[in-house]
Amino acid sequence: MSRLIIISNRLPVSVTRQADSLSFQPSVGGVATGIASLESPKQRLWFGWPGIASDRLSSDHKHQITKGVEEHGCKPIFLSSTEVRDFYFGFANRTIWPLFHYFTHHTVFDETYWRAYKKVNEHFCREITPQLKPNDKIWVHDYQLMLLPGMLRAKQPEANIGFFLHIPFPSFELLRLLPWRRELLEGMLGADLVGFHEYEYVRHFLSSVYRISDYEPHLSQLLTFE
Repeated sequence: MSRLIIISNRLPVSVTRQADSLSFQPSVGGVATGIASLESPKQRLWFGWPGIASDRLSSDHKHQITKGVEEHGCKPIFLSSTEVRDFYFGFANRTIWPLFHYFTHHTVFDETYWRAYKKVNEHFCREITPQLKPNDKIWVHDYQLMLLPGMLRAKQPEANIGFFLHIPFPSFELLRLLPWRRELLEGMLGADLVGFHEYEYVRHFLSSVYRISDYEPHLSQLLTFE
């Protein structure tokens, strides 16, 4: 039986620590909240960060978290406070998010943030790949993990991979400002199916793929994700 593998920056359950005790509660992130509200298939496994930095945790805490989120059909990807700062609050939220929303004057182009973003995507890939099975359907979510589909494809060439972007995809004129635009596009193109909220974003994506990655898009072709 095939499994649905959901991968997002955050798990649908977050962990907080007070002294030596851990508590588990639903995540407040939009993607995690939205997907968690859907009817859960029996064969579902969700990978993501549990919401607390790994350098604040002992090995026993990590074991407790792993066991605790497993009860919700989840697997934790642990990130350090530095990774959270530079990957999430840095490149994801100070580079991609404002640029993709056309706030160029708020966009920060920082090599340190980019290296952290790439490192964390590689970390997700390294943790997830050994746990995948041949018939799994992999569903990667949002702008924090745009490199991950391509990384998973390199490790699992026959995998069924989908990617959904939950923010706008900008026009080529905006995307070309990003020094790492080709790497992000190549990452997204590792998916069999790429989803957007609006057709306008599809047009922008295809235009950028053609102009930056030198691939020829073919419209009006029926693709299936089975």
